[in-house]
Amino acid sequence: MHEVDMTRCLVLSMQSWRQRHEPTLPSVQRVHLEVGRFTCVEPEQLRFTWAVAVQGSWLDGADLVIETVPLVGRCLACGATYHPTVEAAYQSPCCQRPLEEIVSGRELRIRSVDYTLPTPTPTPTPTPTPA
Repeated sequence: MHEVDMTRCLVLSMQSWRQRHEPTLPSVQRVHLEVGRFTCVEPEQLRFTWAVAVQGSWLDGADLVIETVPLVGRCLACGATYHPTVEAAYQSPCCQRPLEEIVSGRELRIRSVDYTLPTPTPTPTPTPTPA
């Protein structure tokens, strides 16, 4: 279950992101991730470990939105792209060559963060006292 380690890295990345916004504290509603199918990450497990990891922290309540990126390979013999499958032993359907180049499917990155910044409270201006 490498989702726990991935969640740790995700939380550390979000802490670095937060530091770039200091001294304000952003309120995060959603973290959008791109997760490649070839990473073998289980989205539901990742959502669960995220919810547990952020509980009671500044990220508590932030949803993890996961977009799955399909596995796409390229045949180096003919240049065709295809969707490798376990059933075909990841071979190219055109030439039956083994998977030689992965075009997509290994991604694991933060695509975007939905957040708001606190509204600054106006500082009252002192009223002059009559002389």
